[in-house]
Amino acid sequence: MPIIRASEIGSYLYCRRAWGYRKQGVESENQVELAAGTELHHQHGRTVLTSSLSRAFGLLLFLAAIVLLVTYCTGQS
Repeated sequence: MPIIRASEIGSYLYCRRAWGYRKQGVESENQVELAAGTELHHQHGRTVLTSSLSRAFGLLLFLAAIVLLVTYCTGQS
């Protein structure tokens, strides 16, 4: 009995014809568009990672500023 993966079920539900072609080993004709879409997803992933790191760095700087402010204020009294 063959193993059916969840991704295959999703592919089948999305487009039965494309799933059947893939099972027969038929290559998609729009390879250029697929490659462009893959590159777009990679660029988006890099953008999300960069923004997440920037946000974390900003929060770290904010916390450092709070610590310095509290240290300064407690040293003044």
